[in-house]
Amino acid sequence: MPRKLPLLTPDTAPFWQGGANGVLNICHCKDCQHLFHPPAPVCPRCLSAAVGPRAVSGRGTVASFTINHQPWAPDLPVPYVVAIVELDERPGLRFVTNIVGSTPHEVHIGMRVQVKFEQIEDVWLPLFEAEQTAQRDNEAGN
Repeated sequence: MPRKLPLLTPDTAPFWQGGANGVLNICHCKDCQHLFHPPAPVCPRCLSAAVGPRAVSGRGTVASFTINHQPWAPDLPVPYVVAIVELDERPGLRFVTNIVGSTPHEVHIGMRVQVKFEQIEDVWLPLFEAEQTAQRDNEAGN
């Protein structure tokens, strides 16, 4: 059973497809400058419809996590980490993701992470790995 992929809409496509260019896009309000997630056609702060994608650094901190041991799908080997990552651009700007490239016992609250994209069909899933791992991969040209 393959991973269930998100529905691509004009509002969500920049988030799910930014990885094609190595970019993590987060919704941004042009009127009040608020960054928010999940993508939506209206700013949750000021209710403006002047919203669109903005590239962010892709760096953040693990705010919370759990280690899943249940084999819910055959393509997701267990155990794996489900985490809430808070992005550096704004306190409270968080989303749920997986931590990859580390063993589950290495993951901890406060761990610095960097986005890493996994392409499945026309979707680039924003996963996160420890910053040191991301830096080593970039230096090695991976």
